[in-house]
Amino acid sequence: MPRMPVKPSARPIPQRPLKMTVRKSIVWLASYPKSGNTWVRMFLANYLLGSADTPVSINDAHRLGIGDSVSVAYRKANQGRYDVEDRLGHLQLRDKVIRGVASNGADVNFMKTHNVNDVAFGTRLIDPAYSRAAVYIVRDPRDVTVSYARHYGQTPSEACRSISDPNNTVMADATSVMQYLGDWSDHVRGWTRARGFNVQTMRYEDMKADPAQAFRQLLTFLGMPVDPSKLERAIAFSSFDELKKQETTDGFIERSPNASQFFHTGKSRQWEGVLSDEDTAFLENKHAQQMKRFGYL
Repeated sequence: MPRMPVKPSARPIPQRPLKMTVRKSIVWLASYPKSGNTWVRMFLANYLLGSADTPVSINDAHRLGIGDSVSVAYRKANQGRYDVEDRLGHLQLRDKVIRGVASNGADVNFMKTHNVNDVAFGTRLIDPAYSRAAVYIVRDPRDVTVSYARHYGQTPSEACRSISDPNNTVMADATSVMQYLGDWSDHVRGWTRARGFNVQTMRYEDMKADPAQAFRQLLTFLGMPVDPSKLERAIAFSSFDELKKQETTDGFIERSPNASQFFHTGKSRQWEGVLSDEDTAFLENKHAQQMKRFGYL
């Protein structure tokens, strides 16, 4: 991820008004792409917003909270203008966008992000001033690589290098501003050791092995009462099979144009038999410290 300061010739990053009231209401739902963020969002949507007999649609995930890269928010903040070719323009608007959500009067505002918890061109992407807490979903980078390759239309070898690139970004398009991912290890390290707000780390593999335990712990972290019947229902309504069925029937607005489907297998250890020995060794060497930390090696 680029970290050099904005050149003097670029438009200056606007400063916050000195007398503004800062609200720490943002609860980040953060992850590297293809790590289980959608699963967590749909669980929470079904637990908090769902009915007793009908799952929340995957295309209504925004009801829980918007993502920090949704271009419509930047267009609104810039009085209806948003130029996808202006690679720094959204950074100049980012504080206004996040501050607007944080200050909307709600005690908690969930916000999805794939951005690294770091600085891009002089702009802090995740400002503790607005951050109440964060939920960080981590997944075996070998499985991330396989899913990332499908989602972004890359070969596994290309994806292997992409998630290991400190300058890795997702380019802007009509619906999203640029996202600064960095490499997988830096992303994990930056979020799990964040300062200024508490972080609950969830391993994708633990969510698969015992979803009731994983999501019960999530609700407890968020300070929400655990209703056993609602918990069971929300887990069922956000299961991989349910989400995949919805995509097959109704499509999914978050599916990449490079992929035939968003929900593919959802399995752990899907990298086996897919990644070459060379790519597997590369990932295990490059990300050894964080992989060992989370039990992947």
